[in-house]
Amino acid sequence: MELWFTEYQNNKLAYGYKISKHLHSEQTKFQRLDVVDTEQFGRMLILDGIVMTTIEDEFVYHEMISHVPLITHPNPKKVAVIGGGDGGAIREIIKHPSIEEAHLIEIDGRVIENSKKYLPEIACALDDPKVTIFVEDGIEFIKKNKNTYDVIMVDSTDPIGPAVGLFKKEFYQSVYDALKEDGLFVAQTESPFLNKDIIKPTYQAISEVFPITRLYLATIPTYPGFLWSFSMGSKKYKPEDADLSRAEAIASDTKYYNPEIHRSAFALPNFVRDLIAQK
Repeated sequence: MELWFTEYQNNKLAYGYKISKHLHSEQTKFQRLDVVDTEQFGRMLILDGIVMTTIEDEFVYHEMISHVPLITHPNPKKVAVIGGGDGGAIREIIKHPSIEEAHLIEIDGRVIENSKKYLPEIACALDDPKVTIFVEDGIEFIKKNKNTYDVIMVDSTDPIGPAVGLFKKEFYQSVYDALKEDGLFVAQTESPFLNKDIIKPTYQAISEVFPITRLYLATIPTYPGFLWSFSMGSKKYKPEDADLSRAEAIASDTKYYNPEIHRSAFALPNFVRDLIAQK
């Protein structure tokens, strides 16, 4: 008998994955959590029926949410990740020699524990001495820490359940306040094919808070629409002005990110330009 997991995007579209082994299921305080082993993408973390990450393609997302902002900022020392309980962004962050502290703020501690157990390749840096883990609400945490971070990454789930507040202008203002005077942040902002209704108001909200706003793209096979967006809000630094010699050094330890990818990620197709155009 074949076993398949189906992720439903809406009433018109679904993605199916053939499962070789069902590893874990539980209802946490916040969400349904499943870990399965798929034949195509290896072990997969699923939250509330939505694919979060897989062993096979996770490097694309985690490298792009991490290295693009960390290379854009010329000297990042203290970084926060909101969400990201699988640990992938943390793993990439500590590759940068300038990093002194990396804070992970994850509302659901069971995501962290299950990632350590079932996704050790992704969660391998969570015990690094530079890393401090806070199991609490990222929205409230950011409100309490003003003028603290060089870079903040919002590595959230889709805007449902506990992640809804991470896509609001009030949160972006709190992020602005939590950043140092030359700080910047990046958030994952969904698919330009399937989530136009999310990307446009999110980009608008970020641009109303930050003087520099940019959207960039990456191709991630297990994310709906495959083409995925990230939005950056910066107080001072522009990603196109980044010192890419640092990107070259980091690229010796990446699978996707390199200086050429850094530049090309901001070259947007016309339909994406039109989507975020101010009107």
